[in-house]
Amino acid sequence: MNLNLSMNSVVGYTSHAQMARVLTETWMRENMYCPNCGHPTLGQFQNNQPVADFYCSACGAQYELKSKKEKIGKKINDGAYHTMIQRITSNENPDLFVMSYSLDQCMVKNLLMIPKFLFTPDIIEKRKPLADHAQRAGWVGCNILLDKIPEQGRIAIIKDGTACERTAVVDKVRLMAGLRVKNMEARGWLVDVLSCVNDIPAQEFTLEQMYQYEQALSQKHPDNNNIRPKIRQQLQVLRDKSFIQFIDKGVYRKV
Repeated sequence: MNLNLSMNSVVGYTSHAQMARVLTETWMRENMYCPNCGHPTLGQFQNNQPVADFYCSACGAQYELKSKKEKIGKKINDGAYHTMIQRITSNENPDLFVMSYSLDQCMVKNLLMIPKFLFTPDIIEKRKPLADHAQRAGWVGCNILLDKIPEQGRIAIIKDGTACERTAVVDKVRLMAGLRVKNMEARGWLVDVLSCVNDIPAQEFTLEQMYQYEQALSQKHPDNNNIRPKIRQQLQVLRDKSFIQFIDKGVYRKV
């Protein structure tokens, strides 16, 4: 995988925003494979598509690309808030690529892939409406809160200027597919409990430690009055999907 950005692709451009878009999209088109199936190339949709930027001709997966200079950070800007929420809740959102790049070094520094089925309304931050004097006065955008996505779902394709091995990436994406849930409430519970598991520092953890997140989960899911049984249920799902192992009564190990 060539990590260098093609500066020849932006000859004649004067807008920094357009240069960044062309540089990153050209790199994706010329270098990126499909993380879902391993197909060696991705096709690019025509500009101004309402949802996705790229697609795989082999498996049909669709991808949106978001890019930032230097560091990815904890959040990334996206489009209209209400449109994003509608896409997530109707399961119409594509998988997401998040890229960081260096113009000084003319190269891609980091690239993450986030599966679409890990998106919940909880990770979408509503921005303030644009001011009255703005061209799109009143328009409400959103941010994707990357740090609220379980770490297993932030799949590294390029890390600190080094490309990860392709088959390992595809294997991780396929493992994550075990968490694919269309029902938004069930998805939210699974993602939230996995995040609680990740929050425990030790590799082995107990059910009593998981119960310490009861209040936080109750605030996220106020309509559920049986938080502890729900925690146990989701731990069983994570065990069945090989994300955790059952060690002994009330004792688990992260995989």
